[in-house]
Amino acid sequence: MAAGSRRRPALPPPGGAIPGGALRVVSVAPGIWWVEVAEADLRVLCGCPADSVKHLIKRGLILETERGGVRFETGPNAILLSDMPLQNGAFCNLAEFPILQMLYRQGMILPGHPNNRGDRPLLIGLPGQLAAQLDYVARGNYGLLSVEEMLAAGVPPDTAQEWMRIKLRFAFGAIRPTSELIDTCPLGDAPVVLPGGVGLRRVALNRFEFSWRGETALVDLTLGGGRTYQTPYRLGYHDLERGYFSVVHCGEGDGWDAERPTVATILMVQGRVYLIDAGPNIDSSLQALGIGVAEVAGIFHTHCHDDHFCGLTTLFRADHRIKYFAVPAVRASVAKKLAALTGLDEDSFGAFFEVHDLTLGAWNPIEGMEVLPLFSPHPVETAVFHFRTPWEDGYRSYAHLADIVSLDVLAQMVDDDESRHGISSETMSQVRADYLIPADVKKLDIGGGLIHGNAEDFRDDRSGKIVLAHTALPLTREQKSIGSGAPFGTVDVLIPAHQDESPRAARDFLAAAFPGVPEHQLRILLNHPVVTFNPETILLRRGARGEALHLLLTGLVETIEPDSDHSSILSAGAMVGESVALSGAAAPETYRALSFVRALRIPAPLYRSFVARNQMTGRITRLAELRDFFGHTWLFGENLSNLTVTRLAEAAKPCRLAPVEGIATAGRDQLLLVRQGGLVRRLGGVVVERGGVGEPFNESEVLFRQPSPGTLVAAEATELLLLPGDLVRSIPMARWKLLELHQRRQRTLPPSLGVEPSI
Repeated sequence: MAAGSRRRPALPPPGGAIPGGALRVVSVAPGIWWVEVAEADLRVLCGCPADSVKHLIKRGLILETERGGVRFETGPNAILLSDMPLQNGAFCNLAEFPILQMLYRQGMILPGHPNNRGDRPLLIGLPGQLAAQLDYVARGNYGLLSVEEMLAAGVPPDTAQEWMRIKLRFAFGAIRPTSELIDTCPLGDAPVVLPGGVGLRRVALNRFEFSWRGETALVDLTLGGGRTYQTPYRLGYHDLERGYFSVVHCGEGDGWDAERPTVATILMVQGRVYLIDAGPNIDSSLQALGIGVAEVAGIFHTHCHDDHFCGLTTLFRADHRIKYFAVPAVRASVAKKLAALTGLDEDSFGAFFEVHDLTLGAWNPIEGMEVLPLFSPHPVETAVFHFRTPWEDGYRSYAHLADIVSLDVLAQMVDDDESRHGISSETMSQVRADYLIPADVKKLDIGGGLIHGNAEDFRDDRSGKIVLAHTALPLTREQKSIGSGAPFGTVDVLIPAHQDESPRAARDFLAAAFPGVPEHQLRILLNHPVVTFNPETILLRRGARGEALHLLLTGLVETIEPDSDHSSILSAGAMVGESVALSGAAAPETYRALSFVRALRIPAPLYRSFVARNQMTGRITRLAELRDFFGHTWLFGENLSNLTVTRLAEAAKPCRLAPVEGIATAGRDQLLLVRQGGLVRRLGGVVVERGGVGEPFNESEVLFRQPSPGTLVAAEATELLLLPGDLVRSIPMARWKLLELHQRRQRTLPPSLGVEPSI
């Protein structure tokens, strides 16, 4: 990120004002800037990735204040969107919570509020991004927008009519276009004047210049290669057991809690990992718990608000489609919101997830447990969940009640006149009864207000343990007398595990890596110790000759490459040091634990003899070399299992090009991956792009059956790997990254040929 001023050589350190200047610029976090002109009453949040509001709180840019006896928050009144809606796999433009903060916590929309002066939040950005944000915010406000959309999602007609009555009561009587709540300022080639007379012009891709009375400042919203958006809180490291049936608490805060993740839970069921919701920075939570994305068996989804939704893209970064469990109405609203952000059609949801619709109000059997989704009144389609699994005296159970509404608020909404907005007394009684179904452990939303729960409603709840969550406030004495807290990483064991899952996992990984090898041969490798590495421990140092390789069973390991910012992430199923063990050469890079790691330690001489004994030396050596290559590419360098990498390696077809030799891409359903040399793209005889080792090409044909612009020509003697399009599309991580690559390339094409893609 770069920022500068024409009056002085550089901006002050992050957080400081320019001495003597009225144009204040603060570096908040990677990809997030704050630009303020007090005289113009303009405060611009530049870049709004997940949890940007929490970053502003941490930096003191959102503060509590009071005026006219009313307490409220300060904060931004405008948002500058990134030109690139995706960077390094993460959404850059998530304006939902910043807009909510302006409307309600600052009071810009509240009747009679001293901060309601007729102004509306201002969104600034490219026209396509503005349109996408208006659609996305509408889905965040309302979910499904009509009875017709509910019917299309499979909601019975009578139920759809009542749900719409409830939705309209929450919406104060009308589904309002987002344009009535938000002002927009489209950017083009010409400068624009913002409220108060502040100038803004877009000088290049993701680079913007603000001006005020002779002062200028440049803001760059580009993350840069290998960088990610930061998490506003620290989570530490946790050595997590894969239990038989246990509840792992990985979020008890809300969208405003700057010290904790939003409410979420991980269920361990017979050693498998299931998420309940995916809020902001879920990748950081998983890493802190030593869980790789590829280890996640499935997600249960309650609703589409950002604090439960925007981490879904983390789950795209697996080498297989993770199972998605929700009731059809929730799934439909989530797919529509995701489509608004990406520009993809709703059907593409199934390209990233293995979708399993749940039956509302019934126990659904799922892989050793049963799940009961229940209707929860909320502004968007929402379900709460009960989970149970059979045990000695019946069942052990967990209930996840987020988001819910206090019974007092619901009581005020009761209206049996079907021509008016509200909830029927019959549904109200059913919701009250559903809330109070006992469980061994129950987690509650106690966020209060108009759309969240109240701990007092559960004072007589007969559950074994109640956990209070979904709040940024300290628990009161009354709340503490009702329920418990649950710091990040704490575990409630409902059924203890009496068997170690490590041997089974190791056997499955080896069987996938060595198909057809007899069981008794695999046992030679399995008969070795499972070792544990602490976080930040080096497993294999660059230059060392590894005495053993390590088959990762749990946890995450990063590779540190010399003279490169790139790092690969290895998770369960990957082998650390395989090439070194086979060749006996020195390790070309360092392998370092990102979390607690458990791994099967296999001596290098034994591994070599195992490979030779099974007459696989040539094949395994070639596959190991290709696995190393794929692991060092941006496209495939994380969360790939040995099985997936093996499929890629075996399907890859080499293609050699002489210098300046071209390769035709029209109609070619193959991804081109540069293994040696490089390619250039020519448009009208002009070179507009160069790509070296590891760079993919022809993504537009693979993703959209659209021809790549221009012609591709070898810059030197070049070797390509040609990967089948259907195989690449079957890997969600690759599909997601190629989508971002396609968007970036479209942005950088000459104006006569480039378009502004909707993602």
